[in-house]
Amino acid sequence: MLNYLWGGMLIAGIIFGAFSGKMPEVTNGALDSAKEAVDLCIVMIGIMSMWAGLMEIATKAGIISAVSRRIEPLMRMLFPDMPKGHPAEKHITTNMIANVLGLGWAATPAGLRAMDELGKLEEDRRRGALPGPVRKRGIASNEMCTFLILNISSLQLIPVNVIAYRSQYGSVNPAAIVGPGIAATAVSTVVAIIFCKIMDGKRGV
Repeated sequence: MLNYLWGGMLIAGIIFGAFSGKMPEVTNGALDSAKEAVDLCIVMIGIMSMWAGLMEIATKAGIISAVSRRIEPLMRMLFPDMPKGHPAEKHITTNMIANVLGLGWAATPAGLRAMDELGKLEEDRRRGALPGPVRKRGIASNEMCTFLILNISSLQLIPVNVIAYRSQYGSVNPAAIVGPGIAATAVSTVVAIIFCKIMDGKRGV
């Protein structure tokens, strides 16, 4: 759907430029935007490489495991039916930490691994190897829905990506977004958790 939306907007802009005699402006705008996109990608590659590297160091140093143990009560509350020590727990924790630091790109690999492990958990339940509510094949489990919503709401203490964007485009104070970002994402995360618990109840958990 988004492909059609963006494609339609581009075509409409080109047609308008052609009929209004502004095709040179359209061409210059396309070239300038392409240059800005490359510049932004180079900036973001450096920032994300640094933070992704730090996350990898933290994982190998055992910091992620230590944090996982500290937030285990929170994990039990959010995912009450997930077996303790399940492989998905580590990936969910890594994803949550990356999101808190505002590292959406670094959080994606952990999120994909977490979803893969949650899918395996659901298959084990269908075979009767593990206890827990079983959904029909093709229907997301409670853990999948909860994790997805939490990943989208994404509490952020340090919105690194947004700060980088603001810095790239000449903001006087790129870090000014930190306070509003914490407030907005804290509210969205609390609402997400409440929504998940309400929907879990309606699904018969």
